[in-house]
Amino acid sequence: MSTEIETPNKSLEQYYYVHEPELICGVEVPSIVDDYVEDHPSLVDRFFTRYYYIKSGANPTPYKVLFHSNRVCLICLAPEHPALKEGISSINFDIGNINRSKNSVKGKGKKGGMVLQADSTLALLTTVTGKTYKIPSCVRSKLIEVNTNLVNNPSLFSTAKEGEDYLAIVLPKPEHCDEIKEGLLTQTQYEEKLATIDFMEQNTQLNESVEESTEQKNAEVTNVVDNKNVKQSIDNIKEKININEISKNAETIEAVS
Repeated sequence: MSTEIETPNKSLEQYYYVHEPELICGVEVPSIVDDYVEDHPSLVDRFFTRYYYIKSGANPTPYKVLFHSNRVCLICLAPEHPALKEGISSINFDIGNINRSKNSVKGKGKKGGMVLQADSTLALLTTVTGKTYKIPSCVRSKLIEVNTNLVNNPSLFSTAKEGEDYLAIVLPKPEHCDEIKEGLLTQTQYEEKLATIDFMEQNTQLNESVEESTEQKNAEVTNVVDNKNVKQSIDNIKEKININEISKNAETIEAVS
């Protein structure tokens, strides 16, 4: 018995949409293809507001918070995050004392979710250069889920559409939302901040500073060692000179005697 599926010979043109003029109350109904918009707003543009969180410290890193009208937040890397330029090797939600991927919630109230502060560590991200970044939660909230797809396929950070590359989904309390938004940067504020901060350059300068400091310390240690060696050599020469003088004096005394 053959299992091959026969390909129909009939043309599909009969199923193509063909506009038929129609009047309703004397007004012609436009064709649905006239409403086609090539650059249609994305899902993020339509339903989310972009906010940004910059992790402070000697090595600042930016993160994007997609804030939905229903309070749900998606935590993502900002496009300017240095890890994206370095290349991401792996992401790990096991942060040592707790594994975020084991988070479990129940019901509409999302009971049982891990409680997060803005600076709580969500995950550990490692780049191809071997550098590790601690990913912050960015907002005070309850953890709903983490994106385990990133664990198996880190390339999604650079290939997925905006929003699909989220690290975690979190849910802040209603009474905290206004305060959280005030503490984050809007798109405009973030762009103004970018004009004064180059995250990649700062990371490079920091690394160079550490290398220079290390080289300087090594040079100082070498100088100290060299100085000690020189001093020891001088002491040895002085000691030899003293021994020679004592020997000569002994010979002189013996000759006089």
